[in-house]
Amino acid sequence: MSGTTTAAARRRRETGAGANRWVVLVVLCVSLLLVAVDATVLHVAVPAVTEDLTPGAMQLLWIVDIYPLVCASLLILFGTLGDRVGRRRVLLLGYALFGVASALAALADSAQMLIAARALLGVGGAMIMPATLSILRQVFPDRHERALAIGVWSAVAAVGAAVGPLLGGFLLEHFWWGSVFLINIPLMLVSLPVGRLLLPESRGRRDGPWDVVGALTAAAGLFGVVFGVKRLGGGEAPLSVLTLVPLLAGAGLLVAFVRRQRRHRHPLVDLKMFARPAFSTSVGCIVLAMLALVGLELIAAQYLQLVLELSPLETGLRLLPLTVAAMAAGLVGAKTLRRFGPRTMVCSGFCLTAAAVVTLTAMGADDNAPLLLTGFVMLGFGLEVTLFGAYESMLSEAPPEQAGGAAAIGETSYQLGAGIGIALLGSVMNAAYAPGLASVPGVSAGDSAAAGHSLGEAYEVAARLGGGSGEALREAARHAFVHGLHVTLLVSAGLLLLGAVMALRLPRAMECGEPVVVVPGPREGAGAPVRVESVG
Repeated sequence: MSGTTTAAARRRRETGAGANRWVVLVVLCVSLLLVAVDATVLHVAVPAVTEDLTPGAMQLLWIVDIYPLVCASLLILFGTLGDRVGRRRVLLLGYALFGVASALAALADSAQMLIAARALLGVGGAMIMPATLSILRQVFPDRHERALAIGVWSAVAAVGAAVGPLLGGFLLEHFWWGSVFLINIPLMLVSLPVGRLLLPESRGRRDGPWDVVGALTAAAGLFGVVFGVKRLGGGEAPLSVLTLVPLLAGAGLLVAFVRRQRRHRHPLVDLKMFARPAFSTSVGCIVLAMLALVGLELIAAQYLQLVLELSPLETGLRLLPLTVAAMAAGLVGAKTLRRFGPRTMVCSGFCLTAAAVVTLTAMGADDNAPLLLTGFVMLGFGLEVTLFGAYESMLSEAPPEQAGGAAAIGETSYQLGAGIGIALLGSVMNAAYAPGLASVPGVSAGDSAAAGHSLGEAYEVAARLGGGSGEALREAARHAFVHGLHVTLLVSAGLLLLGAVMALRLPRAMECGEPVVVVPGPREGAGAPVRVESVG
């Protein structure tokens, strides 16, 4: 009898018995919010970090970009690790690491230390993010309920990215830039015990060893490609050794990773999932949507602060409508998906986002609050509709036993889109901005070259020059930045329209397959472990 009781207690503990699945969703969303906020909370603090730590142009790019790149590189490794040792266990370890890395980032006294701390934050984020989606897949077996849960989840993802600048702006109004990292520590201290008590433990397939070599190959490949893109964006020659070699090496390593996964007996990523049009299309849509969101937000934050000269808090408030629109889209997403289907929903979301981006090309050197409000509302609603439809289709297309791998792929797409978006759109921005400062009257070639690195650096050079030359450089830099912004927005609109065409491969209708019956475990009632039985 005691053995039976012990087994039942173990089963309740491993599946999160007693914790209502909607409570579990709240805990998972809080976890995701922390990671998503950290991807953008530093954006409004870039001028303050630049003034305090005086990083070079490449160091500044890495300060912003290293977090999502490290996170994206390691998601597959930690997603499969969670399948084998327990997703909740990896999630809780991620909480602890995230808290430690946040303290190191807040206390950083050099650009190198801040880059290292942000990289460690990326490792913690990579442990947290796949677990949230794979646990969600476990506790919501019914697709209709899961659609609602994913709507809330994806809204939190978009809100986290959008609320980061607002939170960062508020903290910068009252504290120093390191405070944007310190806020993670008390939240993680609360999340650790709450997660241990409420989250269910779950495991996936554990056949065979981990392909650590494959994971490191993918990570190195991603770093090589993005480093090369950054060099190109910094104005380096495409055929220079430090640009061409990382690009070719990164691409070669990614090809090697794919080939290794096809041959490996126990691959990290089941590439057969990509043969399903709905799955592969959803992944591509997630990449393009996040590329537009995070890249544009970084540039928009700089525009609001440096061109319109708004305070960090005012900048965050200007971006707030994007957050509200994203929340609204996530909350109505499940009903919209059932009515219109994945194809129409995702395609329409991309088109609306592209329209928002084109609308924002009317931004100039002077403030136009109604235009910004309209553009940000359209942008937030369109991107959230896109992300929701893509995530729901991707997760539902993957077999339940491969939920961990599918979650890792989805989160890799999310973070990779964010990281490459910053690098790619930042590169386009720099390439369009720098030529406008090549021939400013009274400004030497050396000063023009220095001012061409960024608008913040142009202001510093202008202040040092003073007089008519300084004022001329300052005005030229503002107009060059606005021109670069317009070019970047048009490139982004083209990518979004490409996403709309890609979305035409998604299914027309939301297919739920066989009906499911959720049967409570014996004597344990509501909130207990469940088994899912198909009615054939």
